[in-house]
Amino acid sequence: MTRFLLYGGKGGVGKTTVAAATGHRLAAADHETLVVSTDPAHSLADAVETEVGGEPTKIRSGLWGVEVDPQTGIDRYRSLFEALASEFNDAGIRMDEDEIADLFTTGVMPGSDELAAIEGMATYIESDRWDRVVFDTAPTGHTLRLLDLPSVMDRGVATAMDLRDQVRRKVNTARTMMFGPMASRRDDGPDDFTAMRERMERVGTVLRDPEQTAFRVVTIPETMAVRETERLVEKLREFEVPVTTLVVNKVIEDAGDCQRCQGKQAVQEEAIAQLRESLPELDIWTVPDQPGEVTGMEALEQIGAHLGG
Repeated sequence: MTRFLLYGGKGGVGKTTVAAATGHRLAAADHETLVVSTDPAHSLADAVETEVGGEPTKIRSGLWGVEVDPQTGIDRYRSLFEALASEFNDAGIRMDEDEIADLFTTGVMPGSDELAAIEGMATYIESDRWDRVVFDTAPTGHTLRLLDLPSVMDRGVATAMDLRDQVRRKVNTARTMMFGPMASRRDDGPDDFTAMRERMERVGTVLRDPEQTAFRVVTIPETMAVRETERLVEKLREFEVPVTTLVVNKVIEDAGDCQRCQGKQAVQEEAIAQLRESLPELDIWTVPDQPGEVTGMEALEQIGAHLGG
């Protein structure tokens, strides 16, 4: 069992339920566990029937939850570019609000949802408070942009740092010409841009480390979902993210005498067989279809019994 577990997949397949059930199972096994929702359409609070906000909230003994606030990531990184704009202003390069916004967009580039998610990941990856951290990620497209974000931000921040260094060299040169060598500006303090690049590098390293991270793809046994799952696994491998498991949710186990249910069960069995054939190296766990909404600790405990083998 790795310390970090990520659940991803297309929308509507039950990622949040499976992530919450995993957290419940881990907490029951005496692991201090945090479930982090990075999906902008948060539903973790509904799954655990507990009010969950932007700070870790205790759900039950050993189990905590948090729903990442999109504004947190935006504020953290925009402040760096506002500080850069202030430095430019000190050097006589005036920037208005629109120009700061352009610099921020050019430097960081991602949408606010992904930016908040990567900030949340960085925060809880760096924390040693919990034994296990389970991430409930957004639907496939968001997740792929999220995984690409450390490298995107590295390129953008490198561009901003290069621009800043050019301005500093010109300012130092001008000061030296006017006041002599001792007038050159010294910057011995901490470099927030460098710290941010190093933080994103740590996140990227952890996400690719099979000793620390496992990505589990949640899907349902339908033809279109199978195809998207196969594409997602392929993309995750391109990112070098360790994919270990497929969780097939909403599986009909006993169709009874219902002919329509029997037909759907046959389709599901074919879809699962396709997954086993196309992705033979991955573990496949099946979770039975549940009647009604799956919420609350009792329901999550039932789901969790099917996770982990």
